[in-house]
Amino acid sequence: MISPDAARAHLAYTEWATARLLGAARELSPDELVRDFGTADRSVLGTLTHVFGADRVWLARIRGGAQEWPREYVLGDLAADWTSVYARWQEWAAGLTDAAIAEPISYRDMKGHPWVSPVWQIVLHVVNHGTHHRGQVAGFLRSMGKTPPVLDLIAYYRSR
Repeated sequence: MISPDAARAHLAYTEWATARLLGAARELSPDELVRDFGTADRSVLGTLTHVFGADRVWLARIRGGAQEWPREYVLGDLAADWTSVYARWQEWAAGLTDAAIAEPISYRDMKGHPWVSPVWQIVLHVVNHGTHHRGQVAGFLRSMGKTPPVLDLIAYYRSR
């Protein structure tokens, strides 16, 4: 299990890393944003939209709201909506206690299967999921001859 402070720190890291990657994505041409790399989410924009969707769905699961998968996005709208999602994550995390982080959350996945997971596992999953896909996008950037921003967790700690 992790502490509420560790959960807040890792959610803040996720927001920081995503903002850096969105900044790099803003430098891409429209064709580069949607270039198909043959992965499940295909492109820089598709992969970023996937991570955004997961961040939003997991927040809804924790807070008991409706789980909606995102529509097609243009980068500017995605970035704006993501800022709002991260603000809601931080607002929620501000009230975390040792007891609350251990609480089980009941939810259904996108296929309707029921699951129960403690809050701390969900938070770490959200962070890890985002890290995985940000790494994919960084690889896409490199394959296009771009230099991705530093996204390492230790770089985040050092920046604080």
